[in-house]
Amino acid sequence: MSPRALLAAFLLPWLACAAPKPDIVFLLIDDLGYADCGFNGGKQILTPNIDRLAKAGAVLEHFYVQPVCSPTRSTLLTGRYPTRTGVYSIVSPHAPWGLPLAERTLADALKQAGYATEIVGKWHLGEFKPEYQPLARGFDHHYGHYFGMLDYFTHERGGGLDWYRDGKPLKETGYTTHLLRDEACRVIDRQPKDKPLFLYVPFNGVHGPFQVPEPYLKPYPDLKNNRQKLAGMLAAVDEAVGKIEDALRKAGRLENTLIVFSGDNGGPPPGDNTPLRDHKGSIFEGGVRAAAFACWPGQIPAGQRVREPMHMVDWYPTLIKLGGGSLEQKLPIDGLDVWPTLTKGAPTPHDAILCVSTQGPATAAVRMGEWKLIVSGNGDANGGADDGAANAKNKGKKATGKYEAVALYHLTEDPSETKNLAATQPDRVKAMRVRLTQLLKDAVPSGADISKK
Repeated sequence: MSPRALLAAFLLPWLACAAPKPDIVFLLIDDLGYADCGFNGGKQILTPNIDRLAKAGAVLEHFYVQPVCSPTRSTLLTGRYPTRTGVYSIVSPHAPWGLPLAERTLADALKQAGYATEIVGKWHLGEFKPEYQPLARGFDHHYGHYFGMLDYFTHERGGGLDWYRDGKPLKETGYTTHLLRDEACRVIDRQPKDKPLFLYVPFNGVHGPFQVPEPYLKPYPDLKNNRQKLAGMLAAVDEAVGKIEDALRKAGRLENTLIVFSGDNGGPPPGDNTPLRDHKGSIFEGGVRAAAFACWPGQIPAGQRVREPMHMVDWYPTLIKLGGGSLEQKLPIDGLDVWPTLTKGAPTPHDAILCVSTQGPATAAVRMGEWKLIVSGNGDANGGADDGAANAKNKGKKATGKYEAVALYHLTEDPSETKNLAATQPDRVKAMRVRLTQLLKDAVPSGADISKK
């Protein structure tokens, strides 16, 4: 070995160890519409701070989540589809189930890698026993609430307080978006400079009830009713994002911080999901494609609009790898490392991305390239002899409400999913159903159903 090669062999491990681990700030916005922010085409609501960060990094135009919030949170924290965890639906208040205790979480992995792990905001993955709560799932601290739909001013849901610090009920005054903003900034301010930070901020904004301090309504006199209130609520979230960015800058941490921003599902009315079909609760694109971006100065090239499909499960391996953690674990990981896609323009690492409904795999979809297949109810989702295409015209009945038994869409030409091409693409339908069957093969029952037994 040459002297130069010997020197490189000696120095590279040292340099790798010497490089500081990035801080990670993950901002999850509740019920955000795909097109409500300016960076995704929104014109009605002012989101200057969010838009500035989006422009500084990569907008993820085809970023998939789950139709409702608890399942999306489970995919982020485990890197595993709901078919693995049983979290297909919302974990309702005091329900006797939650994210299975056997699951290793993103916070667990990053904590093992030396990170401080903080959650400021909504948990929504089970709280009926202490072992299901954030402090038992890898987080050092939690401030915020366990459920959704709490009152923004009283912090109550269903007549009871839903506001906590480290598992203990906390009575305090203030608008929840402001309180979460201020706590996130305090977390950043008090963080030791030599310890990397994983700060997860799942805001309850802009989820209903539609409540916001009056000054936030004044810029939107032309909007009416709940749309006006939603605009004010999103403006408050945007303000909070700006304050968090300022706190990182003042602490000297911004240049080494990866900021990830995403909705947790498509927006329900009056949110705007243009041009996508449908809304929250649906596995049409309007329910499962989120407004999202990632930025890190000097690491993720600015001004990108990434069209390669990704899924929330991908952040689990990507962030653990970036943080120097281990991906060795007993449970298989569905997520794939998307860092080359974000930083080098590499294709998506996925050959297929799975979407499942809130009712579980009886209604499911698979995205492969530019194509998406939805199979529902009498569509024979087990991939049997009937591929659902040749007889699609005769089967024109709905399987479960708005879903046809089998539907195939070309998402580039038809992002609004208006033209079912299953009848004209029988071979493609058949091949995609085979892949969907593989993805659903070992699907577990719903945790909610198991808890009822």
